[in-house]
Amino acid sequence: MSTFQQPEPKDRPARLTVGVVGAGRVGPALAASLQLAGHRPVAVSGVSDASVRRAARMLPDVPLVTPAEVMERADLVLLTVPDDALPGLVEGLAETGAVRPGQLLVHTSGRYGTRVLDPVLRAGALPLALHPAMTFTGTPVDVQRLAGCSFGVTAPDELRLAAEALVIEMGGEPEWIAEESRPLYHAALALGANHLVTLVAESMELLRAAGVEAPDRMLGPLLGAALDNALRSGDAALTGPVARGDAGTVAAHVAELRRHAPQTVPGYLAMARATADRALAHGLLKPELAEDLLGVLADGAALPDDGSDR
Repeated sequence: MSTFQQPEPKDRPARLTVGVVGAGRVGPALAASLQLAGHRPVAVSGVSDASVRRAARMLPDVPLVTPAEVMERADLVLLTVPDDALPGLVEGLAETGAVRPGQLLVHTSGRYGTRVLDPVLRAGALPLALHPAMTFTGTPVDVQRLAGCSFGVTAPDELRLAAEALVIEMGGEPEWIAEESRPLYHAALALGANHLVTLVAESMELLRAAGVEAPDRMLGPLLGAALDNALRSGDAALTGPVARGDAGTVAAHVAELRRHAPQTVPGYLAMARATADRALAHGLLKPELAEDLLGVLADGAALPDDGSDR
């Protein structure tokens, strides 16, 4: 349940014309969500065929135009381009004089705060960093998933109410992130979400190799329970052979992975060492068992990843 109240009318941004520069997976979804709140998408820019199709699906009847035309038509512009492209885009907008005084420029990068928008401040732009902590599919389901989604928000003090109102209007909940903490904040999200996808994909591949016909059905309840337990209990939710100190089982795992999927061994060893450290620090792994376990992990790391089980 949301802990935030809808902003009072006096604190809500006026109904705005909305533009999107970069029709990737994020921008059209946020614009569609703002449209549901009463704002009016008026322009979107995209280059690739996928972007054009996505914009047409998510924002029907909104014209596809150049970035300069988006800037010309919109009161609020969503800069939804890849992180590495954002500084260059902002500098280009500043150099071409595309920004109008009082225009809200909102980027959705997790890495950056509002400092990346400094080049357009001289033109009177109002800078906001609103990063939705969610993975996007590029389909209308994303608009529904924004309900209850946390946004990492960085904004000047005088724009905090406007930033909060926009996030709440999209169904999200603002979490205030200091400018200097944005890289750490983004690294934390990437560590959890991006690496989770890799771990699940590798687990599914290994289960198929072991003869499991429906690895998704097998993993769904297990991973759902593990995630719920971890969010509720943190390190107290650690379980499995590493947390128990079952060195023989871990050694067998490493041998089998080295034989069938050697590319997964470095990741398994790294996560096992991290798990062992956390389990030991929280009293879950007995010190007398940790020595043998860490020895197995060290031996596993010393072997070449050539597919052998020497």
